[in-house]
Amino acid sequence: MTTATLERPVAAVTAVEAADALSIDLQFSTAHEMHEGLDNAVATLIEPATDAACGILVTRLHPGRFTVALDESVPFGKTYESIAA
Repeated sequence: MTTATLERPVAAVTAVEAADALSIDLQFSTAHEMHEGLDNAVATLIEPATDAACGILVTRLHPGRFTVALDESVPFGKTYESIAA
């Protein structure tokens, strides 16, 4: 099972605010779903990241659970991975 939700709406968000406003919460039950889901989430955020001139951060919250978000601390054009402690 794959679940993807926008944590906050993106409508009426300026490019400057977009880095703080857009994230996707994901939960997976298989490795295949995880790879495909993370690829799709990153692809979804590429255009908003370009508008906001920031990068994308993929954070593993626990096994099978991830957040993919725009992040100003990630250089433009880059995607970083992180594990929540």
